[in-house]
Amino acid sequence: MNILALDTATSVLQAAVSSGDKVWHIGHDAGLTHSEALMVLVDTLMGISGLDKKDLDFVACMKGPGSFTGLRIGYAAAKGLSLALGIPVVTVPTLDCLAARFSFWPGPVIPVIDAKKHRYFTAVYRGRDCVTGYLDAGAASIAAAAAQVPGDLLLTGPDAALLFPELTPLMEGGRKITVDPLGKYGGIRELLAISEEYFKLNKVDGAMSGPLYLRKSDAELTRQLIIEDNERRE
Repeated sequence: MNILALDTATSVLQAAVSSGDKVWHIGHDAGLTHSEALMVLVDTLMGISGLDKKDLDFVACMKGPGSFTGLRIGYAAAKGLSLALGIPVVTVPTLDCLAARFSFWPGPVIPVIDAKKHRYFTAVYRGRDCVTGYLDAGAASIAAAAAQVPGDLLLTGPDAALLFPELTPLMEGGRKITVDPLGKYGGIRELLAISEEYFKLNKVDGAMSGPLYLRKSDAELTRQLIIEDNERRE
């Protein structure tokens, strides 16, 4: 099976192609240039792999949570390729992909994406099971959620090191925290594997599907505040 996977959920732009047991992967710390760099990465990968876009069975992308703009870029690219090639789109929650490679860890696995203002998009996993649901939370709430799973913690994902100093003072009972040093570039191979499982189960995205957001965008929040302020003045 030939799969193209796109990860635009964080500042690290990643793309990968798999064909059988072979995987080609490119990661680029793109900052705010995802829209400029994404299709260049895709074309480069297709050239390296020797595959034509017409050979693809489906395109996969991160569902979210993550960067509002980044997720929209990934969805737009995936749906554009889907329409042009007549192939399905399969999306997988970002946090599931980040946590999946540590399903062997005996304690709680916590993938971390910075949501700004000392809050994080995260969840607590035991094995491959998400035991908390997806969270938009601060360190204290994350520590309370982690208490549901015994054992030492493992933080992964692009912003694991950012949460670490906030979470460490909240640990009780001598629980230790390990930070995945490669978390910034995690998730893309897991996106390939999980999306293939979804595809075989016919869990493909519909035409009206969209990213998973855990909060409104800053623009939406500002608009809501303006509306509420105007209502108070009337």
